[in-house]
Amino acid sequence: MTRKLYLVPILHLSADMGSLGPVLNETARAGLGQVAWQKHQEAVIAFWNDIAQFFNGIDAAGMKVYQDGMVADGADGLRILRVGISQGSKNYEIIENLLERGAVLVKTEDLALVKQEYTYLAKIAKSKSLREKEVWSLRYKLAQGRLLGQRDEFIARRINETLGEGETGILFIGAYHDVLPGLANDIQVIPVKDIKQVRAHHRELLGRATGPASAKPQT
Repeated sequence: MTRKLYLVPILHLSADMGSLGPVLNETARAGLGQVAWQKHQEAVIAFWNDIAQFFNGIDAAGMKVYQDGMVADGADGLRILRVGISQGSKNYEIIENLLERGAVLVKTEDLALVKQEYTYLAKIAKSKSLREKEVWSLRYKLAQGRLLGQRDEFIARRINETLGEGETGILFIGAYHDVLPGLANDIQVIPVKDIKQVRAHHRELLGRATGPASAKPQT
């Protein structure tokens, strides 16, 4: 039997970035200006409201939930979810609702790879000078293609191994990830949002906030 996978390309709120959220928030707000930043936040909230409405109309019982950055499942995964929800993550609120309706959270990512990405973003966000920020941005830009590829391979392998015959999964994934080439041929992918539109919004935001030379955060 064919396996099905709903694909949700992510627009992140600062709440999805953990302890880096407030720092990244201030950096983006400074680059965009208050009015543009507020419009972006409103667009992201509307995006997640659409996603929530979509999944509210679907029977979630038995579905497997895969999440960008989720390095655990079981009790540890639930703790990660609760922390994100307490910080205002709409993404994690939707997952919690799915779990309450019978879905199952699945460990999606490798902790070591996610920590590498997080370390680069932390160094950039917490830089004390423009020079330091430029240095870490360059290092991240040089490493991010390799990191992203390794993360995508791991995510695809996890889905292939844990999504059973005839089962349905949901993958919440950053818009610049490219997991699809690694998925098994019998997995039917159902896009919930147009990934090209999500990427276009992200590129526009990044360009206005930081200029064209900056590296794109992939998480």
